[in-house]
Amino acid sequence: MRPIRLDMSGFTVFRDQTTVDFTDADYFALVGPTGSGKSTVLDAICFVLYGQVPRWGGARGIGNALAPSAAEARVRLVFESAGDRYVATRVVRRDGRGNVKTSGAGLQLMPPGFDVTKLDTGMDLADLGEVLAGVPAEMDEAVQTAVGLPYEQFTSCVVLPQGQFADFLHAKPATRQQILVNLLGLQMYEKVQVRAAERGKAADAKLTVVDQSLAALEDATDEAVEAAAAHLERMRGLTAAVEAAVPGLRTARAAEETARGARDTLDAELRQLAAVRTPPGLAEATGAVTAARDAAARAAQAVHEAEEAEEKVRGELVAAGDPGSLRLALDRHTELARLTEQEGWFAGKVSVAEVECRDARAAADLAESEHLGAQQLLEQARQDYRDAQQLDRAAALRGHLVAGHRCPVCEQTVTVVPRVPRESAVRLAEAAGAAAREAAEQAAARWQQRDAVARNLESDLERKRGQYEHHLTRLAEVRKAVQGLPGVAAIEERLAEFGRLQRRLEEAATAVRAARDGLRSAQAGVRAAEEQQRAAWRTFDSVRDGLARFVPPPADRDDLAGAWRALVEWAGAEHGARSAARDEAEAAVVAAHEATAGAHAAIVALFTEAGVQAPAASPADAEATLIRAAAVAAERAEAAWQRLAERHAQAREQQEQRMLLQRESRVAKALAGHLRANNFERWLLEEALDMLVDGASRILRELTGGQYELMHDKGEFFVIDHHDAGLRRGVRTLSGGETFQASLALALALSEQLAGMSTTAASLESIVLDEGFGTLDAATLDVVAATLENLAARGDRMVGLVTHVHALAERVPVRFEVHKDARTAHVERVGL
Repeated sequence: MRPIRLDMSGFTVFRDQTTVDFTDADYFALVGPTGSGKSTVLDAICFVLYGQVPRWGGARGIGNALAPSAAEARVRLVFESAGDRYVATRVVRRDGRGNVKTSGAGLQLMPPGFDVTKLDTGMDLADLGEVLAGVPAEMDEAVQTAVGLPYEQFTSCVVLPQGQFADFLHAKPATRQQILVNLLGLQMYEKVQVRAAERGKAADAKLTVVDQSLAALEDATDEAVEAAAAHLERMRGLTAAVEAAVPGLRTARAAEETARGARDTLDAELRQLAAVRTPPGLAEATGAVTAARDAAARAAQAVHEAEEAEEKVRGELVAAGDPGSLRLALDRHTELARLTEQEGWFAGKVSVAEVECRDARAAADLAESEHLGAQQLLEQARQDYRDAQQLDRAAALRGHLVAGHRCPVCEQTVTVVPRVPRESAVRLAEAAGAAAREAAEQAAARWQQRDAVARNLESDLERKRGQYEHHLTRLAEVRKAVQGLPGVAAIEERLAEFGRLQRRLEEAATAVRAARDGLRSAQAGVRAAEEQQRAAWRTFDSVRDGLARFVPPPADRDDLAGAWRALVEWAGAEHGARSAARDEAEAAVVAAHEATAGAHAAIVALFTEAGVQAPAASPADAEATLIRAAAVAAERAEAAWQRLAERHAQAREQQEQRMLLQRESRVAKALAGHLRANNFERWLLEEALDMLVDGASRILRELTGGQYELMHDKGEFFVIDHHDAGLRRGVRTLSGGETFQASLALALALSEQLAGMSTTAASLESIVLDEGFGTLDAATLDVVAATLENLAARGDRMVGLVTHVHALAERVPVRFEVHKDARTAHVERVGL
């Protein structure tokens, strides 16, 4: 796996959008002060691929992915693996309750030649290539297929944790064995042993179930299968025999049905001929038409006479005159009497209103005079108040006068100082003025009240005078209208005569309506009688049409009773002629029924011979029932044979499965027993350690120019110094630089071994060392730098390191400088 480009937004210290471009960075360093975010770049690579980071403590530490106060974190990585280019994306969000969850994840295979700079245009995921994983649940398998390593091996082969392999170099044998077990995944053999034991137990349990199934299949023997096959053959023979005999039964039953049909036809014809009877009330229906027509003629004459009487009364009513004019004249007389009676009442109301108006106006004038007097007294009080003010001011000056001195007002010599009054004149004037003002207000209120009353009475007087004048005008108009009209008695007499004529007209109209109702009733009676006669003919025609196939005699349409007599006599003769033919038809039915019963008994005998109960069936479906019963017997026999054959086959399968389970149980128990032995694990670890030391020695020789080799003896690591006559030295005697070289050789060898043990073709195209270089002295640091340069010069993988040591970083051709401000961290590429 080789990273190409990393984009981060809202991820831990990288709050803002940050891009790290690894293009052509075969040997690079992430540099910056402690805490600036160097290791966070490696965390982002692990997180976007596997959803977890080593120093977060597993997938549960996903909450560490969000920058402080950020609601969303996005990480996208473009990388190459085994010649293909991929893009991985992962997004986490914080919901309303503060929980942090993965909201989106995906892996896509990018098309060849795709320009990664297009990612800056904000392309959708659908535009990046073939989707290999679209949800978080699909990421683990898709990433492992693309990278070739699971998470644990990726963090041991590509991103190397700080100091872990130096611990491995110096660890005790037991501790180193546990580290190998953890890093190389040797726990799998313990899991295999547990799984083998579980498989043995599962095989034994299945074997018990198979034995129970075999016990339930004891009756499925070869003899039972042969007996079932023989019974099936007998039932198939029965079915063939029944199917061959049923056509004869069907023919006999058809002949019986034909004979019964002929007999039933004769019975129906005899019943139909015997049912021909003259209907009751035929003579009454014929005479009712004539009587109804006579009654209708009499009702028409009564209508004519009633209409003539009504016209005569209507003419007399027209000659009596217009009742509306008479009533209008009577209303004029009534109004004149009423207006004459009200004339005196209106005059009295006007006189009373004139007296009240004069009295109210006099009271208002008196109140106005009182008001003017009170106003004059108020003005006098105001003048007295002003005079009192002058007196009080003069009295105030007297307190400062001294006899023989000059007066400050008139500038004359004061001879005698006047006496100062005891009570203030202004207070006396104020009291008098308040009394005068209250009296003036009361007088004004009385005047306004009485003036309003007078005005209201004057307005009422004018209204009553207007009503009285209107009454006199209307009275004159009515008197003029009454002149020349008849008197009240004459008008009332003429109206009474008009009422009598009106009542006579109403009585005549009632008589006309009654006569017309009688005419309609008589006409309805005619129609009913005629309809009754037509119904009688329809009945006759219906009965005669029902006998049309017998060719009845023609009917006289003018004589309904004669037509019925002729039809009844003809039907009696036809009934006698058909009675003899009916006896012959009954004998034919009896003979056909006996033939049918014989055919049915023959088929029942076939069932009895085959040992099967014949079915009980109605004659209507006997053939189908017999065929169905034979077919059902054959089907049941075949089902029983098939079921027994299947159970026989199951028994053979269970026997074979029993042998397989016995063999599987023996193999699983043997494997579990072998894997429980400590010698196997010790041998496996020794083989792994031999392979690891051989690979590390080869790498160490390359890194040290052939000076050192690595070996182990009884679990302890040693180095062979070829520059010192092959001296064997303990690894704890190595200097810091030599220790780093040995640890790095072990790391590279272990990563290659892990890649070889992977189930996929892992491509180790990069390695990033997150080591603590700050503790090394200058000489050791120079050795480390040379070692890393030699490793990068091999050209088989990208080499990266994380350090804050500038002396080491300056020797790396490509540097990613990481710095952090108050808001976010930044990454800047320096070098090639």
